[in-house]
Amino acid sequence: MKVNTLRSVWMFIILLGVQTVMAKSITGYVKEASSGAALGGVSVRVKGKSIQTHTDQQGYYQINAALGQVLVFSLERFTAVEHVVGQETRIDVALQIDNMERDRNSIPIRQDVYAGQYSIKRGESLTAYLGGSMHVRPMYRSAGIHSSESYEKIQENKFVRTNVEPLSTFAADVDAASYSNVRRFLRQGHMPHPDAVRVEEMINYFTYDLSGPTNGDPVRVVTEVTHAPWNAQHQLLRLSLKAKDIPSENLPAANFVFLIDVSGSMSSSNKLPLVKSSFKMLVDQLRDEDRVAIVTYAGSAVVALESTSGKEKRKIKDALDALQASGSTAGGAGMTKAYQIARAHFAKAGNNRIIMATDGDFNVGESSDEEMEKLIAKERNDGIYISILGYGMGNYKDSKLEMLANKGHGNYAYIDNISEARKAIVTEFGASLFTVAKDVKIQVEFNPHFVQSYRLVGYEHNLLEAEDFNNDEKLGGDMGVGHVVTALYEIIPQGVKSNFDGSVDDLKYQENTKPKSSVNKKELATVKFRYKEPDGEVSKLVTHVVNPKVTPLAQTSHDLRFATAVAELGMLLRNSDYKQQANFDQLIARAKASRGKDEEGYRAEFIRLAQDAQALHDADR
Repeated sequence: MKVNTLRSVWMFIILLGVQTVMAKSITGYVKEASSGAALGGVSVRVKGKSIQTHTDQQGYYQINAALGQVLVFSLERFTAVEHVVGQETRIDVALQIDNMERDRNSIPIRQDVYAGQYSIKRGESLTAYLGGSMHVRPMYRSAGIHSSESYEKIQENKFVRTNVEPLSTFAADVDAASYSNVRRFLRQGHMPHPDAVRVEEMINYFTYDLSGPTNGDPVRVVTEVTHAPWNAQHQLLRLSLKAKDIPSENLPAANFVFLIDVSGSMSSSNKLPLVKSSFKMLVDQLRDEDRVAIVTYAGSAVVALESTSGKEKRKIKDALDALQASGSTAGGAGMTKAYQIARAHFAKAGNNRIIMATDGDFNVGESSDEEMEKLIAKERNDGIYISILGYGMGNYKDSKLEMLANKGHGNYAYIDNISEARKAIVTEFGASLFTVAKDVKIQVEFNPHFVQSYRLVGYEHNLLEAEDFNNDEKLGGDMGVGHVVTALYEIIPQGVKSNFDGSVDDLKYQENTKPKSSVNKKELATVKFRYKEPDGEVSKLVTHVVNPKVTPLAQTSHDLRFATAVAELGMLLRNSDYKQQANFDQLIARAKASRGKDEEGYRAEFIRLAQDAQALHDADR
């Protein structure tokens, strides 16, 4: 009897031990205790292990943990919560604001924190937000007050009087990440964070039907002038640069390094699994003369695949399939290792490029924006560029990824689904990854005879000083094979009364600037752009004169009319101070009428998104 009892005890101990080490899937929901609002970006980790995930925008998470292990729930400005895993498979948690944080009510909230119905601007205190009289800007169905997604603040370009500042200068930029990120918000039933809406990136998401240069230049300038659809008294100048096309078989040999974030925050289905599928499509585009290495980073940097010929596609794909997500995020170490490999296999007269896939959440090592910027700036001067593919939500660091791409002679795309991956990697393979002109800078001089004031729509993060245009040390944008960069200027014609450009008294100590009596009355503006050859260090100048003739909007190109619809939606999503008479009905009707050739269905998708945005906007009024 005693033997049987002893055997039973030992069996129970053994079974208990097995249960302890056998992990199971646990799901749950995390909210703020006081308000009940969902908390996105909460770190959920197994204590003492490298297993970690984050809650999504709706506050939900999924993680594997065993009986008896401890889950730790933590978020900046909140008191962490620990929960011992029992027999349950769902664990919901409520986090309390940290007492020290509650008392620190004169500390400004970060610019990237946004609330369910209000956006807290830089410099506004928690006290002011909760009960003070400080102005807060309304938002619609946003995620949650403590979402840890970050976006660089946008101070919209204002109207500038031509007689005060006749020159407008900016770096050409072909990024399109903002559009797909905005699409992600709308598809989830939320209006986007205002600073996630970069209007120029929404415009440049779409392809436009332009012929390339024929005179040997790498880029051609195209302009159109029409009336602004949101204010009939204003005009719009469309300025487009079209890069030359090069057949794929004539592209230079590529030396790629895939730099892939495999930290715990990348474990969800819309992150690392989507990264693998994306890069497999890129592998299918490789030629025998191309080479690829794979570097991963979590707690440390690891070389998952040494530099390998593009003809060994199966070997490269197998290395991608073997990747798993866990641990912290040593982004700086990973980037350093990737550049070392790129230098070791540097292709002279070739395309040397890091292609980075991440949610941008660096937290180990060289993680500050300044440190990462210094590293990338050093390497770009040696001919190694970087392209950024952003993934995920909840803890997504858009501001950091935009900076990395801008400083690294690269481009930046946000991948939210496999169709977007195909667009960015397959459809636009050459345009995204093969540079034909670098440090592209644009400068427009407006003629005060016609132009009273002007405003550049978007490009707030790409503005340059007028003297930067001729300074080859100042960084510009980059253009890939066949790519188009489009910018819109809204113009207040001379003599039109407007509340936007204001007025000032005559100067007392110097003459007020007035147009010359001999000014050229056949030119609305002069467009100049500078560029360098991909391996050059001295810029070249191209000049283009804009005819002042204004074409009725209905008679302009399909491309211009569609671009105005995209810009109008962007202003409405931002609740722009310059939206004027913009409205959903007119932009949707114009987009439908100017859809044109749309083989991939991207313009049709835009129309549906605009309709969704209108429904969300109307529901929140």
